[in-house]
Amino acid sequence: MKKKQVLTLSAIAIVLGSALVIVKQTQKNSGPAAITSRAAGDTLFASFPATEIANIEITGADGSVTLVKKDGKWTVAQRENYPANSVNVNEFIRTLAELKITRSLEAGPSFAPRFGMDEASTKPEDRGLTATFKDASGKELAKVSLGKNIEGSQDASPMGAMPVGRYIRNHADESGFYAVNEMFFSVSADVTRWLAEEFIAPDKIKSVSLSQKGSEAVAWKLVRDAENAEFRLEGLKLGEALSSENVAPIKSLFSFARFEDVVTTAAAGERADAAGKRNAIIETFDGFIYKLTITPLKPGTGPASSAPDNQLVTVSVSANLPTERVKPEGEKPEEAKAKDEKFAARLKALNEKLTKEQSLAGRTFELSKNTLDALLKERETLVKKAEPTPAQSPAPAPAPGTKALEAVTQPIEAPTAKGIKGAKKPAKREKR
Repeated sequence: MKKKQVLTLSAIAIVLGSALVIVKQTQKNSGPAAITSRAAGDTLFASFPATEIANIEITGADGSVTLVKKDGKWTVAQRENYPANSVNVNEFIRTLAELKITRSLEAGPSFAPRFGMDEASTKPEDRGLTATFKDASGKELAKVSLGKNIEGSQDASPMGAMPVGRYIRNHADESGFYAVNEMFFSVSADVTRWLAEEFIAPDKIKSVSLSQKGSEAVAWKLVRDAENAEFRLEGLKLGEALSSENVAPIKSLFSFARFEDVVTTAAAGERADAAGKRNAIIETFDGFIYKLTITPLKPGTGPASSAPDNQLVTVSVSANLPTERVKPEGEKPEEAKAKDEKFAARLKALNEKLTKEQSLAGRTFELSKNTLDALLKERETLVKKAEPTPAQSPAPAPAPGTKALEAVTQPIEAPTAKGIKGAKKPAKREKR
């Protein structure tokens, strides 16, 4: 081999060696090498068994919640299989099935605490959340841990650094941890966060009554004769008037109401103070009848998150719905058809509402003081002292030394010569 060729090959070897050193140094400075099972752009799972999942257990530092699928519907095991918020459950499953990786970090399971996934920690920020997915037979299908949030740039928002993602681990993949741009805001180990939120919603309230504490005797009853009319208090006494500011909120009682928690049968028996129990009945112009039993809590009972002035409420719902529309005499066929269709649609909606609200029977709900304030008013707060009617001012007295004019009550007819006896006829005027 010629000397020139040897020198050329040596130069090429030096260049390649230098390039290799530069690549290794660049990889070292840019962080862990992406030698993981999944890479940026890949989904977290090669295949997520979404359709097979029938049980999800989510554990955190403060507790755990178990979601169970029964007859095709998700329920919350810790609340005697009360219906779960199926939207949130299905969204969690769908998100994991489609979740894409933004960055991979090569590290073994022992590095979990660094990413906020320390299962031995009692601090939420260090513990993170672990979700275990099983099928109907109890076989584990998948297990993931949600760790620390990934903070964005300080300059990205006027409020400072904002989270832009989260660290996640697939326990079946021990090659590393992954960064994703999903925050999982709705995922929690708090049981109450997974409960279906629907509650009673009385519409077009016709009457409301409340019993006395610890008694069946009625404390007060409000009634109105039409949807747009004002309430009147039965048994309103002389000298009393309704306090409009205290009565007005009852028209929209339980509108958009939300309960704090669903209480198990055993817990309700331990926490309820039966001595203060009250009954309420709400009737609507649509024919719905709501019967509520409202019981205060015993002091010092319940979880720390429960306010001491919350109340336990049970509810039963019935309805007297019309089966057919009353048709006026002389109604035209085309008018009848349109009205019949509208009546049928309305009746269907009312029956669906009735079925949904009747499913709440047999459950005990914990409601906040604010939700019940409008209903739990004492009679004396609904009434006020009636304002006296202004008296008519008397006529002013005549000034001294003058006589009051007497009112003329009969019309005076002008006298005529013929009509007055002895009257003289007027003299004739002389002609000139």
